[in-house]
Amino acid sequence: MTTITLSSAPRLIPVRAADGATAQIGLVLPDGAQCGLLWLPAMGVAARHYAPLAVHCGEQGIACAVHEWRGIGSSSLRAARARNWGYRELLRDIGTSFDAARAATPGLSWLLGGHSLGGQLALLFISQVPAPIGGLALIGSGTPYWRNFRWPLRWPLRAAFTLAPLVAGAWGYYPGRHLGFGGNESRGVIRDWTHSARSGRYCIAGQAKAAEAALVDVRQPVLVLHARDDRLVPQAAIDHLLAKLPNAPREQVQLDAADFGTHSVGHFGWMQAPQPVARAIAAWATRLA
Repeated sequence: MTTITLSSAPRLIPVRAADGATAQIGLVLPDGAQCGLLWLPAMGVAARHYAPLAVHCGEQGIACAVHEWRGIGSSSLRAARARNWGYRELLRDIGTSFDAARAATPGLSWLLGGHSLGGQLALLFISQVPAPIGGLALIGSGTPYWRNFRWPLRWPLRAAFTLAPLVAGAWGYYPGRHLGFGGNESRGVIRDWTHSARSGRYCIAGQAKAAEAALVDVRQPVLVLHARDDRLVPQAAIDHLLAKLPNAPREQVQLDAADFGTHSVGHFGWMQAPQPVARAIAAWATRLA
């Protein structure tokens, strides 16, 4: 296997959606790779921040392509009053990136993975779109349902999930950069995200399959990685998400700060030193193979 160092930049591959929106996905492709991982970022996080994860997956012999969300990073679009989209468009964009990654890496089998909202949308994608994906790897992913949180977060979150779509409607988009949470998100994304946060159920406007019913049909193995000190994703949120997948084999791995050689990990800290995450995914992929 070719050793890849952190100085090795992912290769950028241009992608174009059916409506003309463009972006770039970063791809690390080690020599001899037989398996690929398409990675979906957290809400509001640009793909470039996952380059270290892609590189360390490459060191483990796994090709890794990092998707770019519509409206973020290299995307040609930005959320605005005149530019709106929701989960339906985001799922279509995932399909575009998946097709581009497969075209650039003929002969590989593929896994799908994601962080936070990216993990949730990975599950929604595989439940809605027939695709040759052998498994799903998630980290920091659970339903955002407000009842899954304990005091003192529960009621402030319930209020925030009610106010966020109102702010997005008044502003024309959700100004996450100003408010300190998430990116600048479209009204539709905030609508769909807060619906699941308030009700505990997913709903994708315009999709032929009802989201909750489609999740029941997911049968691919699911790996769930979870930092013990991640206050944004309590165990109850993970359990709630996995309960929607009664037919999917699942494996949970708890990660501690000691695994990363740091004092804390939280929701985003693992991104600074993602070697343990890459190793866990590679070991799981080997077991699947």
